[in-house]
Amino acid sequence: MLPLANTVSGIPGLPLTEVVEVALQFMFAMLRVGAFIVAAPFFGARYIMLPIRVITGVFLGIVVYSNFDMPPVEQLVKLSAVGMVLTEIAIGLIPALLLTILFGAASVAGDRIASTAGLGFAAQIDPASGTNAPVVSQIFSLFLLGLFVATDGHLVALELVIKTYETIPAGAGFQAAPALSAGQEAAAMMFQMSTQIMMPIVTILLLVNVLIGVITRSAPQMNIFSFGFPMTLTATVVLLFFNAPALAVAFEHLTDEALVLLRDTLREMANGRG
Repeated sequence: MLPLANTVSGIPGLPLTEVVEVALQFMFAMLRVGAFIVAAPFFGARYIMLPIRVITGVFLGIVVYSNFDMPPVEQLVKLSAVGMVLTEIAIGLIPALLLTILFGAASVAGDRIASTAGLGFAAQIDPASGTNAPVVSQIFSLFLLGLFVATDGHLVALELVIKTYETIPAGAGFQAAPALSAGQEAAAMMFQMSTQIMMPIVTILLLVNVLIGVITRSAPQMNIFSFGFPMTLTATVVLLFFNAPALAVAFEHLTDEALVLLRDTLREMANGRG
């Protein structure tokens, strides 16, 4: 006769109902951090393989589940849990979208520089977004992401998202108005920063194009394609080379402003939450 399970001494187990409850709460704990990882720059890039993102989300879910309280299972099995799930996803997507908008400044600046330099045709598939983008724009984006990772900005962003469980408990509501105003502020900052980044190079390239036009006008026998494009290309490479330190400072300032906006927005979303 086989011994009963409750009479066997050894590693204790969980009843099946408790396993289901733990799994349900664990999946709920993954929603907020998982949404951030899927949509945030660097974490959600196409060159980060999907299994790596899934494993990262699982490990972060373990951290969240181990340190913060989850809603009781009785609430998670009700129809009202749909709203709680959407709320958790929204809290994770908002900081990710803010970072994406602000980091678009590098792409916009690179695209405008490439268009002014006549390098708009030099485009290829962007490994981060999967879209066709000028090479200069991709270089700027990779430069910004590299600086963001080198200064541990991705860890700071993750820390800010995980700390939201202290101010906005899992399953609780949040204020949507600060998120909407932060989106508008992020868009304004993106255009402002992209203008500041590209304006020195674009201005000099415009003067180079004017010089090429004057030379062509004064010497019509000279072919503009034989000397104009090489001159513009050389000027672009030289300008990018000497402007690299200034670009690093501008991108570092951009990452700092992005993290400050993230912190303030998440803090305001928690104040007076409904």
